[in-house]
Amino acid sequence: MGRLKQKGKAGAAKAYVTRSSAVKKLQCSLADFRRLCILKGIFPREPRHKKRANKGSTAPTSFYYAKDIAYLAHEPVLNKLREHKAFAKKISRALGRGEWSIAKNLEDNKPVYRLDHIIKERYPSFIDAVRDIDDALCMINLFASLPSNSRVSPALIENCARLTAEWQLYVMHSRSLRNVFLSIKGVYYQAEVMDQNVTWLVPYQFPQNIPSDVDVRVMLTFLELYQTLLGFVFFKLYTDAGLVYPPLLDCGKDESGAGVGAFNLQSANPSPATGALKSDTPKVSSKEVRQTIKKIIVETSSVPPTDVDIDHPDSLHDAVEEEFVPQPSKSDLDVPSSLPTLLSLSSLPKPSPTNIFAPYTFWLSRESSRSIFEFLIRSFGGRIGWPVSSGGGSPFTEDDEAITHVIIDRPVAKGDTAQERERRRRRKYVQPQWVVDCINAGKILLEDIYAQGKTLPPHLSPFGERDGAYDPTIGLSNVENSLAEGDNAELSEDSQEVEDVEMGSELEGDVTSMTSLAVAAADNPEALRAAELAAEAAGVDYGTFEKEVQKKQKQKQKHKEGAVVNGGGEEDMNKILMSKRKRQLYERMKYGEKKRATEHAKLEEKRTKIEKDRRRKARTS
Repeated sequence: MGRLKQKGKAGAAKAYVTRSSAVKKLQCSLADFRRLCILKGIFPREPRHKKRANKGSTAPTSFYYAKDIAYLAHEPVLNKLREHKAFAKKISRALGRGEWSIAKNLEDNKPVYRLDHIIKERYPSFIDAVRDIDDALCMINLFASLPSNSRVSPALIENCARLTAEWQLYVMHSRSLRNVFLSIKGVYYQAEVMDQNVTWLVPYQFPQNIPSDVDVRVMLTFLELYQTLLGFVFFKLYTDAGLVYPPLLDCGKDESGAGVGAFNLQSANPSPATGALKSDTPKVSSKEVRQTIKKIIVETSSVPPTDVDIDHPDSLHDAVEEEFVPQPSKSDLDVPSSLPTLLSLSSLPKPSPTNIFAPYTFWLSRESSRSIFEFLIRSFGGRIGWPVSSGGGSPFTEDDEAITHVIIDRPVAKGDTAQERERRRRRKYVQPQWVVDCINAGKILLEDIYAQGKTLPPHLSPFGERDGAYDPTIGLSNVENSLAEGDNAELSEDSQEVEDVEMGSELEGDVTSMTSLAVAAADNPEALRAAELAAEAAGVDYGTFEKEVQKKQKQKQKHKEGAVVNGGGEEDMNKILMSKRKRQLYERMKYGEKKRATEHAKLEEKRTKIEKDRRRKARTS
């Protein structure tokens, strides 16, 4: 006789555990359980059959894998949290009794836990950690701009600001920045680190307030994990780049508001002054020795050797890794070989989009954000200076003759002095968007359309948009055609009587053609009005004309509905053959496509209206 199955001992009831059961099993508070789940990366699961997982109960609750809860039971952080709970009881009792020495000893021996082992568990390789630092960078940039209060300490904000400066220093040093986008939320950056795209958001420097409905405790737990993660990642990046981590901070420059310039990058390689022994001759690998020997044999021997050497199996693997070596021609021995090799191709000069600002020197006006454009220009090899009102540490002043561009974001002022006119003649005054668009384009754009006081072109997102998304730079022909039609309609108002007489003579006695013309132009009220005037000039009664127009419109609408029904029948048949899940997914996809198409049409209509208003104002002025 087989074993009897007991209810709640197998299947979903055993694989899942409710949150209350998990808290009871771990013997911790709900807040500590949430912190553990965040640190270890454990999140609620959705069982296929909630009633079976909840042992017959239909009450709403959260479920976790039983294996995850068993995994949490052996976590060292859990023991530290229990020790901290006992510590809180002891110190509160000592303070209540007035035992200050005991309270001081307890405070000195306060239990502290570390998250190093959790980082190593969650990110077994360095590439995994680099792929997951997007949210970490967004979080530390957010907290670096928050004001301090009882929940967010000043030391925490200072640490976040230091981490953001260290990340910017590395990106500027390695020239890793690729794309920038100025949005309403803030500035989106994208850098390429270890062949991985890292995208993060930096808020603008406005006063920030912490909303009362936001649970700061949860965000602080995430921030605690992210700070440890970024410490590991930055140490590895700085070490691989040959730099000392953490970079040294100049307190004098920091107090004067130098920002990123207050940190000094130092090379990790020991200098000769320190007494380190260095060899003048570079190290030569065995692979380079073999290649050099083969090249000497090829150059000196004009006749190939007659002896056949049998390669050993050990040398076969080395031969695969060797680079291509040109061989002399067997037909004409006097002609040297000129075949290109990978080494010669790699030595050719290549255009580097990471140094597009290297030949230029920028001056930043006081109304432009220094933290943003200092980071952008220095990341692409340029030099930048700023006035004292934007902070200390500027490498040059406004009178420097090397300045080629001035980044300014205010209208053109009248009554310039002779000195200012001379500066404008030698320098190019551009708006801040020019810098961002040059970075996204990978080249220097013309400064004329970005000049001070001019209307800027659309600033588009450089991150891959979906196919068919609205792009204001394309489709100009359709807009131009519609605008030309509108202009022609406006210009023809003065000579409307002459056109009406001509149209009346042509359409006399042909009511059907006029109604069809009106139906075709039903979407354009100006063209419809022109058809009505033509019918009136031809002597057609307005009631007859209106009836014919309504009749034609009904026929056109029926024709459209028939086409939709014929096409929709096949679509309905295909939906019948789908499963319920696939059909719901298909309907959500169609809903999204319809919503995006509607937004696209609204933007196109808004664009056409703006262009018409602009042309009308230009014509009247």
